[in-house]
Amino acid sequence: MELKAWTYDEMPAFDEEVEGATWLNTTGTEVGVRYVADVEYQCVGGVSRVLQILIPSTLRYPAPKPGREASRAYPCIVYVQGSAWMTQDVYANLPCIARLAALGYVVAIVQYRESGVGVFPDQARDARNAIRFMRVHAHEYAVDPERMVVMGDSSGGHTAAYAGILHDDQTEHNLFNGVSAEVSCIVNYYGSTDFTFEDANPSTPNHNQPTSPEGMVMGGIDLNRDRAAREKLTVKCNIDKTTSIAPMLIVHGTKDRIVNTKCSVRLYEHLRATGHECELYLLRGADHGGPAFWTPEVLGIVDKFVQRHL
Repeated sequence: MELKAWTYDEMPAFDEEVEGATWLNTTGTEVGVRYVADVEYQCVGGVSRVLQILIPSTLRYPAPKPGREASRAYPCIVYVQGSAWMTQDVYANLPCIARLAALGYVVAIVQYRESGVGVFPDQARDARNAIRFMRVHAHEYAVDPERMVVMGDSSGGHTAAYAGILHDDQTEHNLFNGVSAEVSCIVNYYGSTDFTFEDANPSTPNHNQPTSPEGMVMGGIDLNRDRAAREKLTVKCNIDKTTSIAPMLIVHGTKDRIVNTKCSVRLYEHLRATGHECELYLLRGADHGGPAFWTPEVLGIVDKFVQRHL
């Protein structure tokens, strides 16, 4: 064989008979995932925030290298990692979230301004700026800017829901002038979305108090005494028949010890009652997150829902 810089199409395939070898066919469409770490998408008040970006990669359409444009564009899921609105470990769930990328989505995991650094709704504003960033840098990260989704789990599910109803494109909070943060749909994994009933967070003994996660993200407010603040943080209290909100998929376990399953049920029922499209899947016996949410069956439900709305 001649020694040269072979292109894939020029490279002759090995086809000699090998006794005992087993031959398997490939198609060139098998999907791998390229990981791009710690991409800064904003710096507000001297506070830098970054994305973890996962890009599908195939033999025929490899993920773009730095400084090069992609040869193929994929829908993009901007994913908000849960953390009780505190400092996020955006690396902890990368192996599971990468399964979304393997389905053919660019996934950008958002690091938001946590409580103590940002006060609600700063977290949703950050998610919306992450969406805008991915639109601006679409060619660099193999993104189709017309097919955007926001998704999150736990406090990230709350943030994803608010990112879908905030509509702050024409305000000073938009760091990318003229770029929209609107999405085709929202995926909410066991979001902490309701603070209007006593056992909304059954394992949080200081529920709604200033030192609770929900109190801290509101700036150290006692939500038990401040009904307006409690309702401001509760997603369903900010949705009526006139609200513009993309279709939402909600997935929640029935033995969630952190966020009461009723939070998702109440949001689902309210969305339907106000004329908005919503689907709810309840996972029998599932706790607050974990492998049950990343099975082929559940990811298939997410994939079908997203594809239907892109």
